[in-house]
Amino acid sequence: MTSNVLTEEHRSDQAAGPEPVAGKTVLVTGGSTGIGRATAILLASAGAQVVIVGRHQRELDDAVHDIERAGGQVVALQADLTESADIQRIFAEIDSRLDGLDVVVTNAALGAGSIVDGTYDEWSYVVRTNFLGYLAVCHEAIARMRTCGRGHIVCLGSMSADVREEGSSVYVATKAGIQGFAEALRKEVNPLGIKVSLIEPGAVGSDMQADEFSPEQQREQIEQLKMLRAEDIAACVLYVLTQPRRCDVVDVKIRPHRQEI
Repeated sequence: MTSNVLTEEHRSDQAAGPEPVAGKTVLVTGGSTGIGRATAILLASAGAQVVIVGRHQRELDDAVHDIERAGGQVVALQADLTESADIQRIFAEIDSRLDGLDVVVTNAALGAGSIVDGTYDEWSYVVRTNFLGYLAVCHEAIARMRTCGRGHIVCLGSMSADVREEGSSVYVATKAGIQGFAEALRKEVNPLGIKVSLIEPGAVGSDMQADEFSPEQQREQIEQLKMLRAEDIAACVLYVLTQPRRCDVVDVKIRPHRQEI
């Protein structure tokens, strides 16, 4: 007969429970719009000290208003992640104004079409934003997280890394790169106590969809279960971050119930 009396080790393990986000410092890139904004609002409302980064001051101001209205604390930094000097400035601000860095949500990205169209400078800007920006932010974050022996990096990818839809070869290239990067990075930094999780959403109603779907069309797609809301992905980020320390959520694929692709 198996005893139902827990050992002290098991009691201690159960008591650890989910990881709270309250009191943690969280950096969200692309935090002024879309998924990043929804994520920042949710994490801040759960008690995290959130730092958001965006390119445009007006969008940052709007996001700050929404986060504070939800009862959260936020630091907003205007920066372009294609610029090394801006990345250094972001982390210098975090070092001077906050007590460490616990979580990074790398999310800033631009939509892009086919390599058949556009110019070298346009492709270069997208690749530097969608891919090199992730690498540079993770590099700086790891340098800080490794000193305390723990941290969590959440990379926002895309289903495009697997579906590889026609007409999106530039965007697909960046998201396939993020997929490979996240998997290799996890193996590199897990021994340091740092977690890495990859979230790959399907279609999400956001500014990135504006060229293809008007706001009204996006609402219709959401009602028809063919498109997700940004808040759905934010909830997934919160789930990933709040799992017990012994658990790594390595890869999440989250798509609309009726997405056809």
